[in-house]
Amino acid sequence: MRRISPLTLLFFLVSCNSAAQEQVVAEASDTVPSAKVTLLFVGDLMQHKAQLEAARTSQGTHDYSLCFSLVKEQISRADIAIGNLEVTLGGKPYTGYPAFSAPDEFLYAIRDAGFDILLTANNHCLDRGKKGLERTILMLDSLHIPYTGTYRNKEERSQRYPLLIDKNGFRIALLNYTYDTNGVKPTSPNIVNYIDKKIIQQDIDTARTWQPDAIIACMHWGNEYQSLPSREQRQLVDWLLKQGVTHIVGSHPHVIQPMELRTDTLTGMQHAVVYSLGNFISNMSKVNTDGGLIFTLELEKDTVISSTPSVHISHCGYNLVWTARPTLTKEKNYVLYPTDSTSVSKLPEVARNHLNIFTKNSRKLLQQHNVGIKENKK
Repeated sequence: MRRISPLTLLFFLVSCNSAAQEQVVAEASDTVPSAKVTLLFVGDLMQHKAQLEAARTSQGTHDYSLCFSLVKEQISRADIAIGNLEVTLGGKPYTGYPAFSAPDEFLYAIRDAGFDILLTANNHCLDRGKKGLERTILMLDSLHIPYTGTYRNKEERSQRYPLLIDKNGFRIALLNYTYDTNGVKPTSPNIVNYIDKKIIQQDIDTARTWQPDAIIACMHWGNEYQSLPSREQRQLVDWLLKQGVTHIVGSHPHVIQPMELRTDTLTGMQHAVVYSLGNFISNMSKVNTDGGLIFTLELEKDTVISSTPSVHISHCGYNLVWTARPTLTKEKNYVLYPTDSTSVSKLPEVARNHLNIFTKNSRKLLQQHNVGIKENKK
């Protein structure tokens, strides 16, 4: 986001006409609202065993300061930056796949990179059971990082969900759901947002009572390692848009999937649909899994004074990012590289070759299948 320094995101509950209450993420009162707001989305923030080992210091702590150094500027520039936290912060022992528990330092690094909101409904959110879910929430709350997708209990969900973002004069309702949690069910009274049309419809109805400028659904769905969306993903997109969702952003397949800018033939409203952002940072090395997308969505309000101002997409686009692994760079740390960064030239040849393969494959896929959404240019 355009950083509010020091971080001044506030949490408070506001009564509304429905039985639920809003959790509002609001900007400080001394900032000047504008007619535009920029949202930024990234895919899976992961910590495999090799990443844990690379970040470990001689003092026994973990240092992630270099991981996001080349993408921090872009992330911080957005008004609202959102990522998928696909680990738990379940405490020691720290573990990678198949049951993730990352050090707290990873969350500090994510915050310091400029992320404002984290998504927690994904298939790994119960990797450490009740303790992992609740400790993750505890850490997010302690750092004042808004999140959505998992909750300690029903009462907490009713107070905090849907997540309402209040920024630059825009009100945006954020939804988050997952297809499954690897066969593990939450321990009562914990709650995970699963993809359930009946519940999703109720949540959309609640969000609409708040008269938001946009309702954005972040879906953890699809088939792993498949570069095209499944029939179920496409059908769910159609259903979500029909129910009143404005934009949809997906994750889980660990590879990039195409994007669409759809136009409602009746209203003329445009809807951004991203089927999969791919991985953001991980140790995955299979072809097409070693990178992902930074997706930016800029919304604009008409400046004409009106009781119901029109909100539209003024720009949306994407950048490709690639994870440089120590096995390729011979450096200690994992580092995210924008594929168009001048720093790419400093990589060893073997690393540049892997980056170029990812970039070539991604551009070919997206140029062939995207509808109305293009790569951002410098």
